[in-house]
Amino acid sequence: MTTDKFIKVAIFFAATAVALGALGAHALKEILTTSQLQSFETGVRYQFLHALAILLLALNAEKFNHQLKRSLTLMTTGICFFSFSIYLLSLQKTLGNSLPFLGPITPIGGLLLISAWIMLFFCIKKKA
Repeated sequence: MTTDKFIKVAIFFAATAVALGALGAHALKEILTTSQLQSFETGVRYQFLHALAILLLALNAEKFNHQLKRSLTLMTTGICFFSFSIYLLSLQKTLGNSLPFLGPITPIGGLLLISAWIMLFFCIKKKA
């Protein structure tokens, strides 16, 4: 994926995080328990923060080595695993589905996000 595509992915993640945050603050407030709503909001927060990170990193790609794309890919995948599994787990009763297989997906997403940040540390170009 090119850095231009990561910019588009970041914008998509940011826009959907705002939309999902609004959904949680208004429509889901009456439907979900406090605990479910807090989990949902955690997914939104992580999605939005990492969307901003992807955007800033992609816009400043020249400051990093060729491994930046791997870090951005891990971050993108981590958002999908972490945040989207939290959304579905929070909404599973409301949707009338049981999705227990998603339980292990959330920490895998978290590990992918952590791995992306660690990899990013090694992507910084050295000054000549």
